[in-house]
Amino acid sequence: MTEQNSEVLLEVDDLKVHFPIKRGVVIDRTIGHVYAVDGVSLSIRRGETYGLVGESGCGKSTLGRAILRLNEPTSGSVVFDGTDVAKLKGEALRRSRRRMQMIFQDPLSSLDPRQSVESILLEGMRAHGLDKDKEATDRRLRELLTAVGLPETALRKYPHEFSGGQRQRIGIARALAVEPDLIVADEPVSALDVSVQAQVVNLLEDLQDELGLTYVVIAHDLAVVRHISDRIGVMYLGSIVEEADADALYENPLHPYTRALLSAIPVPDPTVEDNREQILLAGDLPSPAAPPNGCRFHTRCPWRQQSLCATDRPELRDVGGQRVACHYAEDIRDGRITPHEVEPELVELTGALNPDLGPPDIGTAAEIL
Repeated sequence: MTEQNSEVLLEVDDLKVHFPIKRGVVIDRTIGHVYAVDGVSLSIRRGETYGLVGESGCGKSTLGRAILRLNEPTSGSVVFDGTDVAKLKGEALRRSRRRMQMIFQDPLSSLDPRQSVESILLEGMRAHGLDKDKEATDRRLRELLTAVGLPETALRKYPHEFSGGQRQRIGIARALAVEPDLIVADEPVSALDVSVQAQVVNLLEDLQDELGLTYVVIAHDLAVVRHISDRIGVMYLGSIVEEADADALYENPLHPYTRALLSAIPVPDPTVEDNREQILLAGDLPSPAAPPNGCRFHTRCPWRQQSLCATDRPELRDVGGQRVACHYAEDIRDGRITPHEVEPELVELTGALNPDLGPPDIGTAAEIL
């Protein structure tokens, strides 16, 4: 983690990404939408690491891709260094992508198996006119490999000749090749062994210190996110439900969903593990094609109340220095509301999805997102 600059580099306002659900043999008809990202607002300061966590299918990766316009936003704005990226087109959008890069989750499928490492690294540099001088380009390639801890001989090799950790380092080098200001890292260590995870996380931190990078780190491993992040946003079913400084979030979670996530982290002390609060959520993540009314989490929430929860969608508001989207955050924090058993609810796809044809086969939330 780095010392933060007060200047806002990235500001996302009411961002929505809705994927149409189509059905038809001759003519496709839109019979509904998948609400992958539904009204996300956040701001990230220059030099900061913003962690984004949540269970599989909550829309984290879609949000990261929408920030870079790899997924087209349905509405909302993505203001990067004073420019609304959501409105850019053509050459202006291509130039802006030099300053925003992505590290993809799967280090093997994100690298072209037919290209050597040298070709992979040169591709982005050529696209942005950064390889005009051969001697300078060769020097730059060696610097990139040194920065990510790979030997110069790696330039002549192909992705299949490397281990998973080495391939992820190549992905990081590719992102760094065009000298970006912002890097969106989508599950950068989830596919790696634990020992290699630590190496890659430490590498990302060292590069941030050296180059002044700003990160959006998407992950479901809460321990990794706490280690690397300055601030953390917790995402559930397409929206941010809580946002706070990393230490404050772990020491004093306010949203019921955040409390449930943190209670799932194992503690290496058997005595503490047996006696600490453990919250087991009932049911599965509802379908993003038919999200519940009111609070999206109320169908699984142990602190659900009869009023507001099922009817009014809460907005992010400041509670003790943290932003939380819960009608009863203060009451839960102060113990005025106690948890109760939750019966799983079945959310059916009806209404707008054409009941005459029945619900479409759109797969699970994880498959959709």
